[in-house]
Amino acid sequence: MNILHLKYAVEVAKTRSISKAAENLYMGQPNLSRAIKELEESLGITIFRRTTKGISITPDGEEFLQYARQIVQKVDEVEQIYQNGRQKKQSFSVSVPRASYLSFAMADFSKCMKKGSPAEFYYCETNSMNTVNSVVREDFNLGIVRYQSSYEKYFNDLFKDKKLISETIAEFTYVMLISRDNPLAFKGEVELDDLRDYIEVCHSDPYVPSVPMIDVRKSELTEFVDRRIFVYERGTQFVILGNVPDTFMWVSPVPKTLLENYNLTQIKVKGTDKPYKDVLIYRRDYRLSDFDREFIAAVHRAKNRYFDI
Repeated sequence: MNILHLKYAVEVAKTRSISKAAENLYMGQPNLSRAIKELEESLGITIFRRTTKGISITPDGEEFLQYARQIVQKVDEVEQIYQNGRQKKQSFSVSVPRASYLSFAMADFSKCMKKGSPAEFYYCETNSMNTVNSVVREDFNLGIVRYQSSYEKYFNDLFKDKKLISETIAEFTYVMLISRDNPLAFKGEVELDDLRDYIEVCHSDPYVPSVPMIDVRKSELTEFVDRRIFVYERGTQFVILGNVPDTFMWVSPVPKTLLENYNLTQIKVKGTDKPYKDVLIYRRDYRLSDFDREFIAAVHRAKNRYFDI
């Protein structure tokens, strides 16, 4: 079965005549009859009955033609779009960790969206598990996964199992994000033990493949702290940090504009030197588009601009 056969069947049903349909299709009647027979044999049904009064449609044929008409209509629409010179839709999709420098990279990248052409860009902030799964399912073409370098083997094994290409795009250590009114903002040197009486704001959904959640949380949470607020949404995290002076959060470096908007400051804490990686992933059978490459370039520009604190 192919698109031409569907078009032939729709035209025969419309005219109720093989000869008339052949004339409209600019083809010979024997060739059309042969094509209809091949279609019926491939489907295992009889679509048309030949009678002395012409062509009639069988019940199976009626059901089949409902689908065939819809398909032919969509094909005709696509042909008209591109035959009339309409530009192909600009499309881009990426799933990323909740990171401010990536948001600014997306804003920079979005400037390349061309005027006068339809476009759809998708940017999703989520955890590593959701990113990997959405790229594998082809919901998103690109993904960026964040993890502690100590977990690299687990993630590399996962990427290999899922047939994903991976490429490190950023390496860093976390800084502490706090309100400018937080007492620690005025302390000359901050150590981990100074956080004992403060509230930690955390991501609610950390993930490492093949590692129990209790162990992942333990490695991500701050020792000595026993008060925490778990939040999924980054904007809410910033609002809490900016308005509750005794809160803090571990983050990748944050652009100055956001710090000013939310009354925040970021500081390095003595003894916090766990290395992290942000890793680009995409399917092995996927070919990077020009938009993909421009986004990756924007990520590198943002990293170089905002990671020097």
